[in-house]
Amino acid sequence: MSDLNPRTTSYEFLGPLGAFAVSFGVPVLTYALYFSCNEASGGCPPTPLSSLLPLVQQALSDPEWWKGLWDAQAAVMYLGWYAFCVLAWAILPGDWVQGSQLRNGKYQHYKINAFSTSLLALGLATGYILRFGVQSFTFFYEHWVGFLTAALLNSIFQGLLWYALSFKKGKLLALGGNSGNHVYDFYIGRQLNPSVGSLDIKSFNELRPGMILWLLIDISMACEQATRTGGRITDSMALVLFFQGLYVMDALYNEPAILTTMDIVSDGFGFMLSVGDLLWVPFIYSLQARYLAFHPKELGYAWSAAILAVNFLGYWIFRSANNEKNEFRNGRNPKNLKYMPTERGTKLLTSGWWGISRHPNYMGDLLMALAWSLPTGFDTPITYFYVVYFAVLLIHRQRRDDENCEKKYGKDWQKYMKLVPYRIIPYIY
Repeated sequence: MSDLNPRTTSYEFLGPLGAFAVSFGVPVLTYALYFSCNEASGGCPPTPLSSLLPLVQQALSDPEWWKGLWDAQAAVMYLGWYAFCVLAWAILPGDWVQGSQLRNGKYQHYKINAFSTSLLALGLATGYILRFGVQSFTFFYEHWVGFLTAALLNSIFQGLLWYALSFKKGKLLALGGNSGNHVYDFYIGRQLNPSVGSLDIKSFNELRPGMILWLLIDISMACEQATRTGGRITDSMALVLFFQGLYVMDALYNEPAILTTMDIVSDGFGFMLSVGDLLWVPFIYSLQARYLAFHPKELGYAWSAAILAVNFLGYWIFRSANNEKNEFRNGRNPKNLKYMPTERGTKLLTSGWWGISRHPNYMGDLLMALAWSLPTGFDTPITYFYVVYFAVLLIHRQRRDDENCEKKYGKDWQKYMKLVPYRIIPYIY
């Protein structure tokens, strides 16, 4: 296997030090965004910021504070949720789709039923709310820290488990995760496609436990707001729920599209993906809904219409660009898009959305991210954290992708970049 698993000779994320910083920083930041912006914090963030110092001092000196992060009820509920996702994957029908060819000449196969899993989860949640009332589905708001801790422990467990199992003989490793440095390889992901039987762990975690949970959390936040306002939700909460619900359901419905992404094709499954999928996505991406649960805001027709326009513009760009790419990769070209042949025998699109920029789908993503935050108004910068973070993430992903493509296509990539000079946003970046 040494020929198939060469030693990684270059680092990303500033190497082991950067990997450690992100591994430590992501959980800390997730907790910090809660403690600096909640109903009891005295502001979002508190004013002055120095009022957070006693909390920091308590965290550094009081073991009881750390015990308060654990919530047995939330942990059992989270474990039950993860088990539900696994059972739904196994029981619900779904097509088996072949992924990209691996370096060993084999193919990974994926069961496609994330959308039906979400429909089952939403159906059960709806029945529960109708039977017991909106106040019964507020437990995510009430046990937020406990759920967060349970998801973090699951992320750490999976990161350690699949890193340890990657040393078993015969495992195919990710080209970027075999450096020999334990801290770095644990973070970036050493094994390319860990699996249990026919269950591919990477694609499973990418869409099911975190993405669907994100939507359920949003619904729980809407229930919390409705409990406080006499059974109704504000137009701002409705917009956030609609935008993020549309995004999640679209991703689940188009599940095969993730099989061509960098996460699935080339990244190993390590702590970077486990903490991102299981902790960051559901508990950071739902920040706007959590804020509106305790800080209701009415927008009115004009603002609502403007925000809807921003979101649908972003969604149109995102979905139509991805459809062009997926159709072209599957041998179809209904729009007669122009392309550039490469020495590898593959083709690179040079017209349509992919002639406007090298990552037009990211442009749509950024517009949608802005639309998700606008319903919260301008009373706090915290709810706009997602927009800033997402911009940094997408720029980083674009640079990683460009580096990989330059290695893959060589001089053809240089020629392509002259034909499509803009990275994400035309005339800006």
